[in-house]
Amino acid sequence: MFIQTEQTSNPDTMKFIPGREVMTSGTAHFPDRDSARRSPLAERLFEIEQVDGVFLGSDFITVTKRPDSEWHLLKPALLGAIMEHFVAGRPVVREAEVDDEIDADPADADIVDQIRELVDTRIRPAASQDGGDVRLKGYRDGVVVLAFEGSAKRLMRGIENILRHYVPEVTEVVDHLDAMPKPGLDTDTGRAIRQLLEERINPAVASHGGYISLVDVREDTAFIRLEGGCQGCGMADVTLKQGVEVEIKNAVPAIAHVYDVTDHANGANPYYQPR
Repeated sequence: MFIQTEQTSNPDTMKFIPGREVMTSGTAHFPDRDSARRSPLAERLFEIEQVDGVFLGSDFITVTKRPDSEWHLLKPALLGAIMEHFVAGRPVVREAEVDDEIDADPADADIVDQIRELVDTRIRPAASQDGGDVRLKGYRDGVVVLAFEGSAKRLMRGIENILRHYVPEVTEVVDHLDAMPKPGLDTDTGRAIRQLLEERINPAVASHGGYISLVDVREDTAFIRLEGGCQGCGMADVTLKQGVEVEIKNAVPAIAHVYDVTDHANGANPYYQPR
């Protein structure tokens, strides 16, 4: 079995192509060890200490490593784990993680079909080359709602240009995380996190021209976005892992996970330039 590897736009993320089908349909994203319980393959990869994230596509696997590790040391273990998994004939996932339901007005069926075709034939293949994926989630009143996985979020503006060019009815493309209802913001937990951000965290990052906003809260997970000088900042991961995440977990014990949903690739004025 021969496994190809490809670098992606993120120096901490590498694409592994095993030369066979990985996901029969859809994609699966595992941002941490706990979320990988549904996938024997992702579980096996997270056993390797320096692995920080796993994304499964139709015929590829992307692995994100911790910034302080080196690919030349990590790659042999990853190749061995992937080869061992497929040779043993183990399942990639224990159950499907596919959500093809699209929120749209039935009267817009023709427009949705055009958008779906562009997503499937032009956009998803481009995203997969960089180890990511894009799925259509909805269309209403000219606004296309897409779900971005892996590194695909950096393609958002280009995707909008393509859709607006071929489908004149399209006026805007938004991330489904921004478009969906966010009841978690109005809970006691959500209010406590927003108060913490406003009173303690944002005054500290303001000196770097940055701002951190709470996107949503779901169960024990908080989703945040780094804006201004924090977007695209080369120290963003350190800011999140060693600063913001620790502060939120200490102040709000109900939170066990903090995820950064920032589009760092489009940061216009980062305080520290990325590597």
